[in-house]
Amino acid sequence: MFSIEHEFDATVVTLVDEGESPLQEDVVVHSFEECITVEQYDPRTDRVHKITFSISQMRDLAAAISLPEGVYSRSGDR
Repeated sequence: MFSIEHEFDATVVTLVDEGESPLQEDVVVHSFEECITVEQYDPRTDRVHKITFSISQMRDLAAAISLPEGVYSRSGDR
């Protein structure tokens, strides 16, 4: 399950793990004009971990998900 919310300066996507146990904490993706952040709470450390991607890095990640093993370079709009 996931939700999408449009806020003033970002689009927020929350991914909820509904699979088999053990379930993972929600993943929250904030999409800003200049970057994308991915956050997940870690109950072992009681901290939220955040990763920040540039828009170009996120495009590379989205393209890489369906490609076989190898080294690639995207051409076009960066």
